[in-house]
Amino acid sequence: MKCSVAIRSLNEADRLRLTLTSLACQSVMADVVVVDDGSSDHTQSVVNEFQGRLPLQSIAHPKPQGRSAASNVGAVAARGDIVIFLDGDTLAHPRLVEHHLAAHRKQPGLLGRGETHNLRCTRFLQDPETATPRPEEAGRVNAMSEGEKARLKVTQNQIEQDFSSIEKRAAPGVYPGAGPRKLYELEIDALKNHRDSAVLWAASSGANFSAPRDTFLAAGGFDEDMHQNEHRECALRLCQEGAQMGLVEGARTYHMTHQSGWRDPLTEVGWERLFYARHPILAVKLLCVFWASISDNSPVPPEARIHSLPELEDRARGLDGIDYDAVRSAIPGIPPLVG
Repeated sequence: MKCSVAIRSLNEADRLRLTLTSLACQSVMADVVVVDDGSSDHTQSVVNEFQGRLPLQSIAHPKPQGRSAASNVGAVAARGDIVIFLDGDTLAHPRLVEHHLAAHRKQPGLLGRGETHNLRCTRFLQDPETATPRPEEAGRVNAMSEGEKARLKVTQNQIEQDFSSIEKRAAPGVYPGAGPRKLYELEIDALKNHRDSAVLWAASSGANFSAPRDTFLAAGGFDEDMHQNEHRECALRLCQEGAQMGLVEGARTYHMTHQSGWRDPLTEVGWERLFYARHPILAVKLLCVFWASISDNSPVPPEARIHSLPELEDRARGLDGIDYDAVRSAIPGIPPLVG
């Protein structure tokens, strides 16, 4: 059994250099497909630096086609039996590939969710290697001492020689903050302790997600009309066809953040209409109720709050007599869903 890593990347060349460095340091080598989804920066120059260091394919779109389309192109080009999806701003632990392969050998048909962490210190930086700031953060970074700037850096040398120093700076969750961390902890708890749950698809992740390549492609891959929560929709579809979500313990990634806050599914809601149109089930309608329930100052009435994925599964049976359309209407910005 062999493994491929499919990376989607858009205008994050200097982070991509670090991501590729982390893949060049794996305990088990995988072939890598970089899909440059219409970048206008020096992404192609960075990719060229790794020709010869990695078994590497590069595909460049003349203009952006979207997260899902880029990932699908990477999966089609991949040569491995298993494909791991990564973003171009995400470091791979040195044993990431090894752990995913071991999990798939143990459990054929697995949809593997790795442990997703973040490096908050990088959010001000255009280039974490040199601590070069993003233009809008130049004043903040330039006012720092050289020692402070040095502590922000993530370098190729650290990745190659001292990866533990990077791990020490990381925190659970794809994004920093109490909300993303709490959601991460609930997802990991469900994957560890409720392995037969019917809603584990909701614990899928956009990066550090692995699947059998042939199964993924036969199911149509990610829905190319969706640009958020496409990983959960895909996982639901694959689970309906017999696959099973599972946690790949030890397979850690480290997201080099680049913004304040996170891609909040309660404020970026265009995905929900498409998701529900494809899967008109109560569990999908309850995702926003679950996420709003665990947020600070939740607008969800106490009797309707959902505090875990097992509780989401229970509520999705529709036996509690609660009008969840009315509950959803109390969540600011959440549109109604028909059906």
